[in-house]
Order: sequence, then structure tokens, then C-alpha cells
Amino acid sequence: MVIKDLENKVKLVGIICTAFLIGCVLISISSIWTARNMVVNAQQKVYVLDRNVPILVNRTTMEETLDVEAKSHVEMFHHFFFTLAPDDKYIRHTMEKAMYLVDETGLAQYNTLKERGFYSNILGTSAVFNITCDSIKFDKPKMEFTYYGRQRIERRSNILTRELVTTGNLKKVPRTENNPHGLLIVNWRTLVNKDLEQKTKSNY
Repeated sequence: MVIKDLENKVKLVGIICTAFLIGCVLISISSIWTARNMVVNAQQKVYVLDRNVPILVNRTTMEETLDVEAKSHVEMFHHFFFTLAPDDKYIRHTMEKAMYLVDETGLAQYNTLKERGFYSNILGTSAVFNITCDSIKFDKPKMEFTYYGRQRIERRSNILTRELVTTGNLKKVPRTENNPHGLLIVNWRTLVNKDLEQKTKSNY
């Protein structure tokens, strides 16, 4: 009788110890899982300061913002490449910035224009080039874009407005200070580049 009671007590202690061990393991796993989720959620939140007032903003992945970043990248490149002033240092500066955003197709077009004396002509005629983006179409699955814009060319005697349509593809690259969107324009080419309107400036 005493032996049976002893065996039952040993079994009971064994069951209690096993249950306790399983409970500890489950609590440990749930604690690790909860802590991991808290860290992941914390990493998705960023505080920015607005006049010393912290504002909580959520981080997003590149896939979620690809449409916006792609259009911004394309518009930035066209602004640098087609906004020109009769200043050789300014032209070199903007072209250098533009070349960080495009592959060799952009450099090839720049070299072609340079060989034709395009930039020398800007300096000689004191022409000022500005570009306005009308719209950008972006095909996310194909990573292909079409840029629609208008270029205003102001010379001493007239103002010329041109229609500009270009196309190309985008490739993901590491983000850098010179390429904040982490994208690179490839296979860039011009589809339309024609005069729309020319106005003679009034001389007073």
C-alpha cells in the first residue's frame, strides 16, 4: 500500500514537472514571438520633428511606393537634363546630376548634342531652356515609362515651345546620395521632339 502511494506520488510529481516544463517552453516561445513582432512594428515607425514636435510616421517598402518614386525619378532626370542656362558651369553641374540617374543611353545623347555644338550654341545665343512635365505613364510590371513634357526655349528675339515625349525602362539599384530613389533609367530614347509654337518677343 505504501509502495503504491509512493508510485502515485512519483507519477504525480512527474506529470506536474512535465506540465510545468511545457508551460515554460510555451511562455518562452510566445514571449520571443511577441518581442519580435514589437521590434518589427517599431522599425516600421519613424518619428520626424516638426518645429521640435515629434510626429509619428509609418515606413513603407519600395514596392508600396514604387509608382510615386518611379515618376519622381523620371521627372527629376528630365529636369536636370533639359533645364539649361547660358552658363557652362551650370550645364556641367546639371548634366553630372542627370548622369547619376540614367545609364549609358543618357550619356550617349549628351555626347551627341555636345559634338553637334548644342551647348556651345546655348552659350552663344544666351538661350534659357525650361521643361514642364505634363504627365508620366508608368507600367509597373514592365518597369517601363513614357514621359510627356513641354520645353520652353527663350532667346533674345523669340520664345519657342516644343513638345517632348521620351520613353525607357527603370532598373532597381542601391540608393545613394546622388540617386535617392534607388532607380536607374535604361534604354532611354526620344519619341517626339517637335516645335509647337514660336512667339516673337516685343522690343521696347
